[in-house]
Amino acid sequence: MNNIKILALGDSYTIGEDVPQSESWPYLLKRNLENRGFSVGLKVVAKTGWTTDELGLAIEQSDLKREYDLVFLLIGVNNQYRGYCIDKYRSEFRRLLLKAKEFSVNNSVFILSIPDWSCTPFASEKDKSKISEEIDAFNRENFEISESEGALYLSITGISRRSADDTRYTASDGLHPSGYQYEKWVEKIMLKIDWPASI
Repeated sequence: MNNIKILALGDSYTIGEDVPQSESWPYLLKRNLENRGFSVGLKVVAKTGWTTDELGLAIEQSDLKREYDLVFLLIGVNNQYRGYCIDKYRSEFRRLLLKAKEFSVNNSVFILSIPDWSCTPFASEKDKSKISEEIDAFNRENFEISESEGALYLSITGISRRSADDTRYTASDGLHPSGYQYEKWVEKIMLKIDWPASI
């Protein structure tokens, strides 16, 4: 049986805030790979509310090594939510991506785009257009950096925007993705994995 090690770096979207751990996308991905016959080790470094600088600090304080076959990075929504400068995001995201590459044994680093929370009930009384525009701006930055550094980019923002018309896409807290939405993310991730070269 083939062994795979996965590292998932991020924030609430990576830990699966308000859904059971088994319904978060890293664990759904783990189960999908196990169903293909792989033995999967999963490490998640993420916390609700983390910005790029907080994730960076956590990584510096960790004992992460170059031992992962698949490395995923999803970060930035809290930078946007707190009104942080996009220039700060750009520089810190690049540093995080370079760190992520250090942990990959085969340069299989995947960047997930930032979901658009303006489509959730939580944003019902907020300026949805402004939020959506800012999310797009942050995603332009992480896309361009991903391209320049040779990382694989997965845009799941469009999937997140289905929350506006379909309650199945939102968790009970009215803000975070549901397990149903994370399943859609994983379907896209599985299609992006280069079998068997990435593993």
